[in-house]
Amino acid sequence: MADVDQNDPRIYFAAERTFLAWIRTGLAFMGFGFVVARFGLFLRELAAVHGERVPRPTRFSLTAGTALIIVGVAVNLIAALNHVQLIAELRQGSFQPGRPSHAAVALALLLAAAGVAMAIYLVLVG
Repeated sequence: MADVDQNDPRIYFAAERTFLAWIRTGLAFMGFGFVVARFGLFLRELAAVHGERVPRPTRFSLTAGTALIIVGVAVNLIAALNHVQLIAELRQGSFQPGRPSHAAVALALLLAAAGVAMAIYLVLVG
């Protein structure tokens, strides 16, 4: 990055915006995981209020929700580590633009696998 001043604050502000976007992604995973984990409880309570037979509890929603929360925590931890590393590279002048984000690629592959697993589950259950 010889043509860009390493002291330009816009570079650091861009790094902060990217970091905050990763934090929002991690928080979204954790929030959605909590909703999924409690969805089974919600369905049982809804059935009880309407006087219907309460469905047999399954562990799927709790397991899937907990997994999403763990993924959210992992996303936030990896984002923090990547941000610290990026800032150090920017300060040293060793940052190489154009390299792919391994964390983003891994997350995309994980989400694709989760989507396939959910589709298979819905076909088998439904």
